[in-house]
Amino acid sequence: MDAVVEDLKSSDLLIAFAVVGGLILVAGWLSATLTRGRLHGSAIAIILGLVLAYWGGAVTGGEDGLADIAVLSGLGLMGGSMLRDFAIVATAFGVDVQEIKKAGLVGVLSLLLGVVGSFAVGAAVAAAFGYTDPESLVTIGAGAATYIVGPVTGTAVGASSEVIALSVAAGLVKSVIVMIGTPFIAPLIGLNNPKSAMAYGGLMGTTSGVAGGLAATDKRLVPYGAMTATFYTGLGCLLGPSLMYFALRAITGG
Repeated sequence: MDAVVEDLKSSDLLIAFAVVGGLILVAGWLSATLTRGRLHGSAIAIILGLVLAYWGGAVTGGEDGLADIAVLSGLGLMGGSMLRDFAIVATAFGVDVQEIKKAGLVGVLSLLLGVVGSFAVGAAVAAAFGYTDPESLVTIGAGAATYIVGPVTGTAVGASSEVIALSVAAGLVKSVIVMIGTPFIAPLIGLNNPKSAMAYGGLMGTTSGVAGGLAATDKRLVPYGAMTATFYTGLGCLLGPSLMYFALRAITGG
């Protein structure tokens, strides 16, 4: 048994990929079985991951969740900023800039309004809860955009790990709300054609939330909403540590 454990430790990153892959399979099954696809598997996977991370930290008394368990230490690298940022850059390179033109002026305006609005609301809520430094305000505001933009912005401006965790939580809540709420509000806002789906993806921004919500509404709309939502993430990562951060520094005097 000791030899098996040592072999597993030496393949920690491979074990991490296997564990995450298994978690995604379970989440997909739960999504299809319990929610009939209305709650996307990615959201369930994130929730399960957070629960397991808490359990890992509680059991080991460490600070890195499941990564504190020797056999699962590869999760620390897999979930670190290096692979996260690589995934974001890879996604951005997969986007054809010409495609955004298909959304027209409405798509561009929805992107700008969605990103700026999310930052403003998130920063306002953070300020209401007592955060006053621009690093915390912009990080939580970025989390209100998406749970990817939050950590990227927080790491860039030097926010604390606790604030970055809050930004991820804010983005996750938003993603789940968008997934569940989209089928209910779709008839009220005319969300039934590609152009409106592009505008919706630009305003909401959370790719997993928009994709899951549109899949439950009309699967034919998913590619259109996901396209502008992907641009939203890239735009948020660009504006968060730059324009938004300096704007909040000017406002707070930090």
